Amino acid sequence: MKEDTIIALATPPGIGAISVIRLSGPDSFVVTDLLFKGKQQIANSKSHTIHYGDIFDSSGNHIDDVLVSVFKSPNSYTGEDSIEISTHGNPLIAQKIIGEFINTGKVRLAEPGEFTKRAFLNNRIDLSQAEAVADIIHARSDASLKGARNQLDGLLSKKVSGLRESLINATSFIELELDFAEEDIEFVNTEELLKRIDEIIIEIDSILDTYNVGRIIRDGINVALVGKPNVGKSSILNYLLKESRSIVSEIPGTTRDIIREEISIDGILFRLYDTAGLRESDNPVEEEGVKRSREVLGNADIVLFIEDVQQGASRELLNELLNIVSGDKVIRVLNKIDLNNSIHMEADIKVSAKTGVGMKDLTKVLVKTAIGTNFYTEKTAIISNVRHYNCLKNARESLLNARESIIKKVSGEFISIDLRNAAISLGEIIGEVTSDDILNNIFMKFCIGK
Repeated sequence: MKEDTIIALATPPGIGAISVIRLSGPDSFVVTDLLFKGKQQIANSKSHTIHYGDIFDSSGNHIDDVLVSVFKSPNSYTGEDSIEISTHGNPLIAQKIIGEFINTGKVRLAEPGEFTKRAFLNNRIDLSQAEAVADIIHARSDASLKGARNQLDGLLSKKVSGLRESLINATSFIELELDFAEEDIEFVNTEELLKRIDEIIIEIDSILDTYNVGRIIRDGINVALVGKPNVGKSSILNYLLKESRSIVSEIPGTTRDIIREEISIDGILFRLYDTAGLRESDNPVEEEGVKRSREVLGNADIVLFIEDVQQGASRELLNELLNIVSGDKVIRVLNKIDLNNSIHMEADIKVSAKTGVGMKDLTKVLVKTAIGTNFYTEKTAIISNVRHYNCLKNARESLLNARESIIKKVSGEFISIDLRNAAISLGEIIGEVTSDDILNNIFMKFCIGK
C-alpha cells in the first residue's frame, strides 16, 4: 500500500455552487492544518465532523472560506485518514487550493480511480464492488443504476465468495487425503464431491445466464428502424421520443443520414437509429446514407422492420435485411393502420404513428425482445461485466475438468489442481486473486477524484 497522501477534485470541473476537493493518506490532517485556519486544528478533531474556516496560501493570502469534513481511518471511503474540502464552485479557487497542497511537498495529485483503488486495497470493498462504483457514476438509465447498486451492495460478491469457499473446503480435503495416501484414509466421498461440484456448476450457470440481461441493463440496446422510404420510420421515432426530432415528409428519401436518439423504456436505455433505408440511389449523398444504414444494422441488437398499409409487403427488402442480421433480431411493424385497419399483412405488431394506436404495445415488445422472459429481482446477483463473465466461464471449465478426472479415477493431485484453478478464477472476480495489470486496467478507466 502506498504511504503517500493524494489530492484531487472530486466534483466535475467547471462553475457550480460548490467544488469538493478530496485528500487521502497519512498526512491528510497535518497538511490541512498548514493551510486551514478554523476554531480548532483538524488533527485534533473527531472523525465525521465538519469545520468552518479559511484556506490561506503559503504567503498568507486568503483563498476562500471553506468547510472541511474529517474522516479518520479506518472509517473513511478509502480506509485511510481523509479530508473533503467544500469551496465555492469557481474552478480557479479549486485549482489554487490543490496547487497549494501540492506545493507543501507532502501531497501529490491522485491518479484516475486511486481513491477507490485504495478502498479496495484497504479491504473497504472488494474488486467487483469497486467496478460497480464506476458503473454507478456512468449509469444512464434507472435499470443500469439499480444493477450497479445491486453489485455495490455485494450481492455478486456474496454469491461468488460462497462458491469459492465451498471449493476451497473440498480442495483441502482432497489435499489432506493425499498427505495420508499411504494410510489409505478417505477424507472425501467421491459421490459427495461430484454432488458438490455439480451444485457449484449449476450456480455458476445461473449467474452466467444473467449476462445478456445484465449487459443490456448496463450498456443499453441498439435499435435500428428500417424500411422503404415514406413508410413512417421518422414518424415512429418522433412518437417514441415525444418530440419532432426527425423530419417527416411525403417526399421519399427525406432521411439521408443516421439520426441517433436515446430513450428510457421501463428503466432500460434504448438507442434508436432512424436509418436512410436500404435502396439503390444515383444520389451520392443518399447513397452514403444507405452505406451508413448497413453499418448501423451490423451493430443493432433489435431491428424494427417497418412496412405500411399503402405500399404493402416489402418481401425483397426483408430478404436483403435478413442477409445482414439474424431473423430473431427483427420485429415486423405494420404502420399507418389508421388508413386501413382491415388489411391482411404479416406483422408482429400493427401501429399508427399518427394516432398512437399500438405504440404502447410496440414499446412492450421492445422491452420483451431486449430482456427476454427471464425475471430478475433487485436481490438477484446479475453480471454485466465481461471480465466477470470470462472468470465464471474459466471456473466452470476447470470444474468440468475436475469432474471428468474424478469419474476416470485420476490421481487426486490433478483434481486438486483443477479445483484450485476454479477457485482462483472465482477469486479474480472479487479481487482475492489478482494482478497489478488487472488492477491498473480497471482503475485507469475511472475519473480522477474517484
